Amino acid sequence: MGPHGGSIALRAVVLAAVLGFAAAGFISNDALLDRGHDTTGRSLLQAKKDCPVSFEGANYTIITSRCKGPLYQPTLCCGALKDFACPYATYINDVTTNCAATMFSYINLYGKYPPGLFANTCHEGDKGLACPEDTPQVQPGQKASGAAAVAAAPAAALAAALAASLLVSC
Repeated sequence: MGPHGGSIALRAVVLAAVLGFAAAGFISNDALLDRGHDTTGRSLLQAKKDCPVSFEGANYTIITSRCKGPLYQPTLCCGALKDFACPYATYINDVTTNCAATMFSYINLYGKYPPGLFANTCHEGDKGLACPEDTPQVQPGQKASGAAAVAAAPAAALAAALAASLLVSC
């Protein structure tokens, strides 16, 4: 490796991390389907990794206070789902993890929603539910709450500044 090979590799890693903050522009339709298990019968061959973020301590009142039955209003329910889930979009869209199933398990536990409510109700486009472009992503180890998305913003800004300074020094 040349004298600058290590620094180029480091710059590539930092740039990939920064791009990860912006990669979550939607909640995929696959994530909305809430498939807690593999329907093809090959679950042992396709085991999912544990979710790197915890949904256990999240504040679900953002959904449960707005999405109420017996007449679940799509505008309220889907808006609440987006407000809650968009900060986790990077993780719940990762089909190699159990993040979507775990998140929906907790949502259904706290909200007692009918099966498939969000998958059958929330549709915006081919990719899924659109998240605001400036939604900061919750990071592993970060406390999951309504404030978690706000707390991620300084980390995203720091990573972007670091990446910019590394790229400028090329």
